[in-house]
Amino acid sequence: MIPREKEQKLISIYFYICDLYENELKYNCQRFSNNSKPEFTDQEIMTIYLFAGHEQRYFQINEIYSFTKDYLLSWFPKLPSYQTFSSRLNLLTGAFQALVNKLISSFKPEDCSKLFSIVDSMPVITSGGKNRTGKVASEITAKGFCSTKNMYYYGCKIHTMASVRPGTIPFPESMIITPAEDNDLTAFKQAWGDNIFSKVILGDKIYSDKEYFNENKRKTQDIEMLTPIKGIKGQTEEIKQRDKAFNDLFSCAVSKVRQPIESFFNWLNEKTKIQRAMKVRSTAGLLIHLFGKMSIAFVNLIF
Repeated sequence: MIPREKEQKLISIYFYICDLYENELKYNCQRFSNNSKPEFTDQEIMTIYLFAGHEQRYFQINEIYSFTKDYLLSWFPKLPSYQTFSSRLNLLTGAFQALVNKLISSFKPEDCSKLFSIVDSMPVITSGGKNRTGKVASEITAKGFCSTKNMYYYGCKIHTMASVRPGTIPFPESMIITPAEDNDLTAFKQAWGDNIFSKVILGDKIYSDKEYFNENKRKTQDIEMLTPIKGIKGQTEEIKQRDKAFNDLFSCAVSKVRQPIESFFNWLNEKTKIQRAMKVRSTAGLLIHLFGKMSIAFVNLIF
C-alpha cells in the first residue's frame, strides 16, 4: 500500500501516459506480432518507471521492480517476471524519447526568452578512467575527456540547447545524444546549425568558429554565437595587453549569462542520477537510462 497522496500521483501519471500513448507514443513502439496486445501494457510499464523514479527515487530496474512487487501489486496485478519486465522496458526507448520531446514542447514556461539561448553538453559515464576500454553500447558511446571535471571517461554526451530565463535555470528547447568523442561544435552544426533562426546563442570557447558563424550566417538565419574570447596564437604581448580589458569584460559577461546551464545539468543529475550509467549492459538499456531519466525529471512539470 502507498499513501493516498501518492495514489493520486500514480493515477495522474497513468492517465497522462494512457492519453499520450493512444495519440502519439504507440507509433514509436508499434508491435507487429501475435503479442501486439499483451495483458501487461506498455502504458503500465511506463507509469511504473516514471512513478518509481519521480516519487520514490528508485532508478535501477531491479529497485523499480522490487518496489512495484512489494507495494503496487494491487494496482498492477498482471506484473510479469523481472526478466520480462526488463526486456519489455528496453523495447520502449522510442516511446520515452517521444515522451521527452512532448514534455519539453508542452510545458515550456512563459518566461523563456525567444531571443537568447544557451548551448552546452554534459557527460554520461558508462566507464571511468583514461585507460579503460568501454564495451557497452558501442554504437553510441566512445572515449572522451570532460574538461569541467578534468577526467577521461567512456560514455556519451547530452547536448542541450536551452532558453534563457531570468533569475532561474534555463529550460531546454532540444536535447540530443552523441558519443563522448564527438566535438561539441560539430554536434551543434549537425543538430541545430541550419535549423534555428533569429537567435543569439551563448556557448563556451569550444563553440567559437568565426568562419562558420560568418556574416552570411547572420544574414540568412539571423543567428549569432557569443563565446568567451579565445587568445589568438602568435599575437604580440602589446596587442594582448591593449585588448585585455575589453576581452575580460566581454568574456565575463558571456560566462555569467551562460553559467545557469550548469545549474540545469546539476538539477537534472540530482533528480535522476543520469550521469552515472556504469550498470548499463546494452544499447537499449543505455537509451532507457537516458530518455527514461529525462522523462522522470520533466514529469515534475505535469504537476
